[in-house]
Amino acid sequence: MSINVFAGARKALAASITIAVLGSFGAITPVQAADSTLTASQTVATAKINAFTNTDWLNGVFRRAPAVSIPNSTANKAAFGVGSAVRLADGQVRKVTKVYEVGANLSVFFDGALLDGGKVGAPNSVSTGSTSTTTTTSSTTTSSTTTIGVVHTSAINAFTNTDWLNGVFRLKPGFSIAASEANKAAFKVGVSVKLADGQVRKITVVQVVGSNMSVFVDGAVVNGNLVGAPKTLAVLGTTTSSSTTTTAPATSTTSTVSSAINAFTNTDWLNGVFRLKPGFSLVASEANKAAFKVGATVKLADGQSRKITSVQVVGSNMSVFVDGAVVDGAVVGYPKTISVVSSTSSGTTSGGTTSTETALTQPVTSSPSTSTGTPIKLVGVNLSGAGFGPSVVPGVHGTNYIYPAESYYKKYADNGMNLVRLPFLWERIQPRLNTELNSAELARLIQSLDYAQKHGVKVILDLHNYYRYFGKLIGSAEVPISSFANVWQRLAQKVLNHPAVYGYGLMNEPYSTNGLWPQAALAAAKAVRQVDASRWIFVAGDRWSSAWHWPYYNSKLIADPWMRDPSNNLVYEAHMYIDKDFSGNYFDKTETFAPNIGIERVKPFVEWLKANKLRGYIGEHGIPDYSSSAQVAMDNLLAYLRQNCVPSTYWAAGPWWGEYALSLDVSSNKYRPQLAILKKHAAAASSCTTIGPLM
Repeated sequence: MSINVFAGARKALAASITIAVLGSFGAITPVQAADSTLTASQTVATAKINAFTNTDWLNGVFRRAPAVSIPNSTANKAAFGVGSAVRLADGQVRKVTKVYEVGANLSVFFDGALLDGGKVGAPNSVSTGSTSTTTTTSSTTTSSTTTIGVVHTSAINAFTNTDWLNGVFRLKPGFSIAASEANKAAFKVGVSVKLADGQVRKITVVQVVGSNMSVFVDGAVVNGNLVGAPKTLAVLGTTTSSSTTTTAPATSTTSTVSSAINAFTNTDWLNGVFRLKPGFSLVASEANKAAFKVGATVKLADGQSRKITSVQVVGSNMSVFVDGAVVDGAVVGYPKTISVVSSTSSGTTSGGTTSTETALTQPVTSSPSTSTGTPIKLVGVNLSGAGFGPSVVPGVHGTNYIYPAESYYKKYADNGMNLVRLPFLWERIQPRLNTELNSAELARLIQSLDYAQKHGVKVILDLHNYYRYFGKLIGSAEVPISSFANVWQRLAQKVLNHPAVYGYGLMNEPYSTNGLWPQAALAAAKAVRQVDASRWIFVAGDRWSSAWHWPYYNSKLIADPWMRDPSNNLVYEAHMYIDKDFSGNYFDKTETFAPNIGIERVKPFVEWLKANKLRGYIGEHGIPDYSSSAQVAMDNLLAYLRQNCVPSTYWAAGPWWGEYALSLDVSSNKYRPQLAILKKHAAAASSCTTIGPLM
């Protein structure tokens, strides 16, 4: 929809409302659970409760859930972990259930009832304890001599940007190394590591980020010029001199990994076997990705042997293509298996087992992601509120804008719509370019994700800024494209491990971009992909993302081959309204609509996707409640999108809409005819197991 004086009406403010502020910058590593009783001798850490009071907090005690806010120190993070027993100022003992890192503070949540901030709040303190015991071991009980030495070494990754210097994190002590199985097994929380300059540090947090892992340690920030790439990080451990290690001559051994073929059938697949060329869909487990590689020989269920020619990871699945003729899915497809036979070289063994054999015999398990072997979510809604008030930024939460309450997530989940597009504004989440995200705003966004997760809803994060930041174009001197990439990389880092995140909507309705949107979209998408290896990245189109005008305005969006690579999990996002000026304002209330006008409006976009073998999504579509002909057009549109495996989110739902004709939520609570149509298509059977059309 074009942005003009009337566009604000479609995305307008309404009455004031308040919502609880919760959230995190990242999960804190849980500590060992303690007993439910806590004595003075068991107290191992005490923290002062923060002294602030507002609508959500009273003397640092949360008003809406049992929680307190304490300083975010290294000692507090180590002591106040999930499962710890904590004694409050009034003598109560509670168990920690959640810990959120919010800038310079920690929000620590407990079991039980709400706390009285007048009694236990600032300047009082909370104490945590430990039930650990100390035992004495006689030196004579050891049968062998032990020494501390290097047991594993990894090179530090060689990249530098605003957050990293030679693979060393600039903001806190940490390193980026390859996420190999050996590294994941060796670099664990609590392990001591030796840096290139001889320092010894203890690992506090480990995060796997795609093919890399971030290893954070205690102590001060590390100098990347001294200890960064191409230097190494070594794990220190105890070695036993009397243990026997047998070294055998290098031999060739044959190891087999078998994987079940995914169970889905549609126009492109039959029982998980590709209809158009020889290929299979498997779960993209680490074991499968390690085993099913180009050049490996696979054995099919009917006994055929084929060689792998290409592999594409698509969300939680992987497409494995082989040489030869097209395979018969009825014969070798689900529920049968495909096996890869790999020639491996055995070297040094311990106890007679090679590390290669161990890796190849791990069970194949699935993991949640954007693309699965089961039908995907095709019908959803925009939950607005957080994107309101763009002329008053940052504005006041609860006055100028509002994040949707939990009730909205529950309502649409109960109606079968488990997909939400969540608009929010760049100026609020990052008030200054290239700086840390605003802790309060991020907390609100995380709370929305928590609500979504509670009700089984997946969320597309939508930066609702029309290609602008404080009114300045991206790509201008004031707002460089690198800053746009920066905010998305920071956002992806913060929500990387949240299970409710379905994907990243890079920008809502870019327009008048001076031709720079393709360059900006590429930069932001690559920045996200450096952090998150698999979730969908939603790339909107220029000219307000109009589906009807898409081919004319967006051919250059895929000029770079990276933007056409299916392994990058890119989804192109168009918007479509059926009124005569395409705006979604529906100025003419007497206008009637042809039954297939919605289909005709999205066809240029869908045909463009098919021609370029790409995925698509309708991020916004909506009709007024007073038009019966519009309802017929919407019904036909959703059927067409479902046939092409193109998801959509209706505009709009959520708080503060008043009596807006397009909204599913109005203050009078009157019947919404649009909701019945959406429910019908959300419940309809679908064979779509991934976002299409990808012809």
